[in-house]
Amino acid sequence: MKYFNLNQFIASITGRSESLFKADIEANKARLSQEIKGKSILVIGGAGTIGSSFVRAVLPFEPARLFVVDTNENGLTELVRDVRSTLDLYVPPVFVTYPISFSQPVFGKFFQKEGPFDIVANFAAHKHVRSEKDLISIEAMVENNVLSARDLLETLRAQPPAHFFCVSTDKAANPVNVMGASKKMMEDVILAYANYFPATTARFANVAFSNGSLLFGFLERLMKRQPLSCPSDVKRFFVSPEESGQLCMLACVLGQTGEVFFPKLDPERDMISFQPIALDFIKAMGFEPDICSSDQEAREKAARLTDTSTHYPVYFFESDTSGEKSFEEFFTEEETLELEAFRELGIVKNLPRKSLADIDAMITDVRAFFVNNATDKASLVDKIAEYVPTFEHIERGKGLDAKM
Repeated sequence: MKYFNLNQFIASITGRSESLFKADIEANKARLSQEIKGKSILVIGGAGTIGSSFVRAVLPFEPARLFVVDTNENGLTELVRDVRSTLDLYVPPVFVTYPISFSQPVFGKFFQKEGPFDIVANFAAHKHVRSEKDLISIEAMVENNVLSARDLLETLRAQPPAHFFCVSTDKAANPVNVMGASKKMMEDVILAYANYFPATTARFANVAFSNGSLLFGFLERLMKRQPLSCPSDVKRFFVSPEESGQLCMLACVLGQTGEVFFPKLDPERDMISFQPIALDFIKAMGFEPDICSSDQEAREKAARLTDTSTHYPVYFFESDTSGEKSFEEFFTEEETLELEAFRELGIVKNLPRKSLADIDAMITDVRAFFVNNATDKASLVDKIAEYVPTFEHIERGKGLDAKM
């Protein structure tokens, strides 16, 4: 296997040799510095790809205190090692990571000890379509993405930050899976609190080679000499990990309360199929693709790989799993857009805001449903659809866990 430059390969996917948001950051450098320099920042879910990229995006603007919370202890360890190993990257005098959940009582103790914070950014979320397996997995997803997010916002209402950000997803626009619908519910919760302190969110593309993503899986499969596999009929927008953190920083610090940011990506130019990425990846790793007709054939050929093999097995299939959308969109036809404020960022503005009483009623209803009425996945999907009218679930009776 030859040397592989991941950042260079991601640039070949996106077609961008420099960050999409470089010009917007340069144009707003003075304001970003004014809002970040010397300030206290809390990043929740900061060990993941987007959260850690947000950390790296804000550090050059020299915050005074940076706290990172995540349940992934190993991820936090790697974040610290990465930050402290990067040449000329500013590290604030107070830089502390805590392997805790923001829904645990100990988080409240931490918040009381170290708060209030000038900037709070929440990246703790279930992000996979595959997380809608059954009642248990959906309840856990809604608990994390909606109910715990609301508890966090209620905590912040007592000690409001100057900026609050919570990451959403493109799949919240006309959702067809429970993950996207749960993020749309989360958006409604955030908007309800946007009257009490500045709160923004962002919908954006797939982050290329983010932890747990299909492309990240390519690296894992290759290290284990296992076959590659991906859908042939699914297209996605892609941003780099660096771009993901910068997008969230811009939305968090420069956005007006209640705004939803998204990248200005063109469907014709920027939406890419997974199949050519897989073929290019195999070639970049020094192999020729060996296209297989079944997953079993791919597994058998992978088992015969040796150090002198010149071809690598890959299996392409048509998507047939629940909640899988063949394309991406960042906004609906009914939403109001602002496209002039930034060069490469659009904004969804003037979204309707529910009252806190409405949010409380929704939370109470959903919790009661989990306890008393959730009998199967279909019943839970119907309950979520009561609060997300644009939710049109795609159910095919098969989940992504059935795939390689």
